[in-house]
Amino acid sequence: MMLKRLSAATACLLILGACSSESDPTISVVDTWVKASDEHMTSAFGTLSYDGDEPVVIVSVTSPAAERVELHETVMGTDGEMSMQEISGGFTIEAGGDLVLEPGGNHLMLMGVTEPIEAGDEIEFTATLDDGDTFEFSAIAKDYDGANESYHDSDE
Repeated sequence: MMLKRLSAATACLLILGACSSESDPTISVVDTWVKASDEHMTSAFGTLSYDGDEPVVIVSVTSPAAERVELHETVMGTDGEMSMQEISGGFTIEAGGDLVLEPGGNHLMLMGVTEPIEAGDEIEFTATLDDGDTFEFSAIAKDYDGANESYHDSDE
């Protein structure tokens, strides 16, 4: 079943690429996954590639799997420890560049997970760019014991 889902997702990416003209910049999303969790929050990762001539900014992401999705970055805390916090201004993908979302680095934080996310579940996302355009992608949940990071408390 999971192979069928992955094949469908790959086919969708290929179809989207085939439908766009050579001059239309596109964002491709690969190697996406979500950390399986029965808790209230979890993270999503992957690589987003952009083939346009100007940078593009992802300002928000939503998912039916969570009450909200925050764009997180890694920062040095006041205690000298690395911690995660919501990024101001969104994620920029440089022209012809990649944005890597990974454990211990930039990632999507699913807050208020609506029900447990189990390995093999397919999670849908919609990303909004600074110009108002949107694109959709999905990620498969998998078990992962790492990325037990701390989060910066903005009230400190």
